[in-house]
Amino acid sequence: MTVPERLPSDLLAVPPGDPGGRTIVIRPETGWVPLRLRELWEYRELLYFLTWRDIKVRYKQTALGAAWAVIQPFFTMVVFSVFFGRLAKLPSEGVPYPVFTYCALVPWTYFATALAQSSNSLVDHARLITKVYFPRVLVPAAAVLAGLVDLVIAFVVLVGMLLWYGVVPTPAVLLLPLLALLATLTALAVGLWLSALNVQYRDVKYTLPFLVQVWLFLTPVAYSSTLVPERWRPLYALNPMTGVVESFRWALLGRRDAPGPMLLVSTATVVLLLIGGLFYFRRMEQRFADVV
Repeated sequence: MTVPERLPSDLLAVPPGDPGGRTIVIRPETGWVPLRLRELWEYRELLYFLTWRDIKVRYKQTALGAAWAVIQPFFTMVVFSVFFGRLAKLPSEGVPYPVFTYCALVPWTYFATALAQSSNSLVDHARLITKVYFPRVLVPAAAVLAGLVDLVIAFVVLVGMLLWYGVVPTPAVLLLPLLALLATLTALAVGLWLSALNVQYRDVKYTLPFLVQVWLFLTPVAYSSTLVPERWRPLYALNPMTGVVESFRWALLGRRDAPGPMLLVSTATVVLLLIGGLFYFRRMEQRFADVV
């Protein structure tokens, strides 16, 4: 038989009755399996290909194309400005409410879109998964990375709004790449859990929109985290997007002290979710081709 060139060696075995090694048996993995991070590096070119493919397919045959990356957060900002800014008169830390909420919507919209795409990615790539061996984690990872293009486009509009309202960013703006990385890891961490569950239970596809909607209001997008009582903020920061959103506002608007403790708690939550998600994904990966 022909063995795929890059199949992990620990899955291969030579039968005892074949000392010459002419027959190779592919053994299934059992239990908790290793992450094989080195294998992910060997398949980095495939990750690039899958990411580029997702970018090209995302807005194929759409009339507005990449403009959707701006339309969604911009019109959400308009709705929030009318109902939460003008009617409810929520505080916006001394900056115009539109730029206050759009600054939070930029990372949030990227996270929500990346989460939706990565959660459905394995089912969407079912034909590829059942035909060839490769690390399946690359599929949700590519979906998350492809969304970075939307993040950059939406950020350009944010820069224009900052200029329009005369808001000068602080030197902390240099930390934005790290904050974007944290948002990316958050989407990947949750996406690993949900994508693996979605293969087994298709209810995830229908639950996800409701989950994202609830998560939006549990994140300080339309309001400031200062409205949350101080004794509850460490618990509130267990929501990993809380640290991302508040850090984006601090870096770009600079109206108050750095959300250090909140960011640390959110980062620790992301690390735990990511490590747990990787192990759970690898454990479930051996069943994907059978049930997808």
